[in-house]
Amino acid sequence: MNAYIFPGQGAQFVGMGLDLYEKSSLAKDMFGKANDILGFDITAVMFNGTPEGLKETKVTQPAIFLHSVILSKVMGESFKPDMVAGHSLGEFSALVANNSLSFEDGLKLVSQRAMAMQKACELQPSTMAAVLGLADELVEKICSDTPGVVVAANYNCPGQLVISGEVEAINVACEKMKEAGARRALVLPVGGAFHSPLMEPAREELATAIADTQFGVPTCAIYQNVSTTPVTEAEAIKKNLILQLTAPVKWTQSVRNMYKDGATMFTEIGPGRVLQGLVRKIEPNAQTQSPTFES
Repeated sequence: MNAYIFPGQGAQFVGMGLDLYEKSSLAKDMFGKANDILGFDITAVMFNGTPEGLKETKVTQPAIFLHSVILSKVMGESFKPDMVAGHSLGEFSALVANNSLSFEDGLKLVSQRAMAMQKACELQPSTMAAVLGLADELVEKICSDTPGVVVAANYNCPGQLVISGEVEAINVACEKMKEAGARRALVLPVGGAFHSPLMEPAREELATAIADTQFGVPTCAIYQNVSTTPVTEAEAIKKNLILQLTAPVKWTQSVRNMYKDGATMFTEIGPGRVLQGLVRKIEPNAQTQSPTFES
């Protein structure tokens, strides 16, 4: 069975999507429509901008979404998913790919999500840190024993977690992780504590936008970050999308469930190959690939 997986924030690079734009008239039309919807020339930043410009919240999330969704569309008949999943932001790309969301509605929600998250980040100093080489349970215990807000946020693969929370709590937790034997506990250059309780203001704002958006019947199940199990019912999909902002990304658990349910080939749709590497660490017998597209 074919599983299509969609990356999240951090996969961006200058020049992303330019090959699609130059080789596909469908891609060119979709990029043009995106500029109109967003109200600014995102393609200029994606194709010819600077790394700093591409890191702006209002650009990064829509840019990755656009690259992933447009790539899935220009693949044509070769895009035949039996199941889909997305890492954090990538969940929106996956929902457009399986027809739960229209391209236009998906892009609007991603833009609103980015802005809501940025506003939440500005309310309180917060950050995230990567922890390598510790068992999930030990990372969770250290977080729970650390004063302040600090939680496990991304279960990327065995031995690789990201924690999220208040700056001081993250710094203290990182020292405890190192003392417990972590190979690395490194604060990340991010603007806030994504997938933590500190994103509650963003969750509330996005909940209103999602409630007002029409979701259709998906062509295949999505394994969402919150549930980690196959979901096809619109109201459940919407609920999980809202919860995702303050809940951890359970990528390890999602990939294991997809593999258990019959996925043998994982195709990463979007910039980079980070998710392929994670899949191979989670399920060494799984196959991974990058897609080809029709010009």
